[in-house]
Amino acid sequence: MTAPRIRRLAQDYQLLQRMLKGWPLIQITGTAGLPPEVYRFTYKIRGLYVSPTGDILERDTHVLEVNLSLGYPRRAPQCRMLTPVFHPNFDDATVCIGDFWAASEGLDDLIIRIGRMIAYQEYNTKSPLNGLAAKWAAQNPHLLPVDSRSIAPSLGDIQESDVAGSAAPQAPTVPEQETPERGAPEQGTEDPWSEKIVIS
Repeated sequence: MTAPRIRRLAQDYQLLQRMLKGWPLIQITGTAGLPPEVYRFTYKIRGLYVSPTGDILERDTHVLEVNLSLGYPRRAPQCRMLTPVFHPNFDDATVCIGDFWAASEGLDDLIIRIGRMIAYQEYNTKSPLNGLAAKWAAQNPHLLPVDSRSIAPSLGDIQESDVAGSAAPQAPTVPEQETPERGAPEQGTEDPWSEKIVIS
């Protein structure tokens, strides 16, 4: 009988493949293990980084490594960026996901949420890993989000690309959205990301 952890790893992999198939903003660009225990994701999302001269600049490609340790899913995945990013909840060694990770959280949801963080659609300035980025975000809400597109593929895109026997799937269009009112609170939810920018 397959161990629960192996079943969870296999389920995560199948769901990620279905969800990201043909989606241009997030791609699985590497895995290790069978089923995978280590992933590399490439995000084609506008985010920020600090140049060698100290300027805060945009970049549109980011690489994330996710390690699903032996304690997964009870223990949170270990996430770190392999490319520089300037954000309150990222540092050189880790991505802060402890505020929202639970064993019931799907890996697919986590990958989308990190994409929203890169785009500054979500950020938490209350307990930052990068104090300078938190201060910058608090002082420049008019510049955020850096990328206002919907980071997750729609349910229709997932179902359409997953139909057996259909023609080669077309890459879904990436909708541009109007920038919402900055810092608008999300109604009726208790979310530790109190400073997040809500995308409707």
